[in-house]
Amino acid sequence: MTISPKRFEELENIPESAIDTSDIPELDAIFWEKAQLVTPLTKQAISLRVDSDVLEWFKNQGKGYQSLMNAVLRSYVAHHVKSSQ
Repeated sequence: MTISPKRFEELENIPESAIDTSDIPELDAIFWEKAQLVTPLTKQAISLRVDSDVLEWFKNQGKGYQSLMNAVLRSYVAHHVKSSQ
């Protein structure tokens, strides 16, 4: 999602008292009892050859397309790990 510099500035200048947070639940003690620290996995830079139309499709999804490609691959791996157990 992209946002124009003008809109970003408008949002930055909204006072906290004007922001409606009534639809956001409070994080109570029960939430924190069950909360788990999740550390991100280390990523490794590689060179990968993919079909040009596949690469273009991912690039057209916008910023973060490489992370999206990684998420698709992760989903594929998770499915196959699950089905082989």
